[in-house]
Amino acid sequence: MPFIATVAIWFIATGLIAWADNREHTTFSRSMKIGGVAGIGGLVVILFASLSAEVWAVYLGFVGALMVWGWHELAFLTGAAAGPRRGPIDPGLTGIARFRQAASTVMHHEVALALTALLLISLSWDVPNQIGASVFVLMFGMRLTSKINLFVGVPNTTSEMLPEHLAYLKSYFGPNRMTLLLVFSIAGITAVSVWFAQIALAAPVGSAEMVGASLLFTLSLLGVLEHFFLALPFRDGMLWGWALPKRAAPQRDSATLQGRNITT
Repeated sequence: MPFIATVAIWFIATGLIAWADNREHTTFSRSMKIGGVAGIGGLVVILFASLSAEVWAVYLGFVGALMVWGWHELAFLTGAAAGPRRGPIDPGLTGIARFRQAASTVMHHEVALALTALLLISLSWDVPNQIGASVFVLMFGMRLTSKINLFVGVPNTTSEMLPEHLAYLKSYFGPNRMTLLLVFSIAGITAVSVWFAQIALAAPVGSAEMVGASLLFTLSLLGVLEHFFLALPFRDGMLWGWALPKRAAPQRDSATLQGRNITT
């Protein structure tokens, strides 16, 4: 059940956010209002669920974390919270200068994610159920590795799910190539997945500990899969084409700075 629940939420939520941020700009205000209500509701859900270590509370805290994460993703992909720089990279930049310009395109979003992670950690300190903070921090970490890999360069750079108003982000990515960084990233997240799997297998069957570790295992496993998407000839539209009815034909030259959504 934890595996099925995680995969189902990942697939549906990613599609819904892709659908929302690829609509007309006039709809973004309403989408952000709905997302804001969901995000604040997710914080309340996490706080409520953190007081109990029952199985239902673990599932509830997990859903609350995804609600907060989805709010952040929607804010970035609609352009409401990205960074101070909203244009393509200056030609000829290399090294630190190139990194600074790339970082300035997502700075506001990254700071918001980091502050939210710190907030959830502080609120979940010494409570019976810490699944909400654990889920958010795990997704934040995997998202950072995907962004860094895309900046350095990855073999597969499709951009089907990148909204047109964020097309300038495509100029900040490295060449299509395989790097040791991507290999180490996949190996590292795989090791985290194995660790969560071991915790789940060692816990009593049906216990809250088993369910929580299983949810985190599945989430990290999806992170491994999405990092493999950066290395293999995979198209976003193969899974989420139903959410992009008005998009043009796939572009094969670059990728979104967000990478594939881990779980939105």
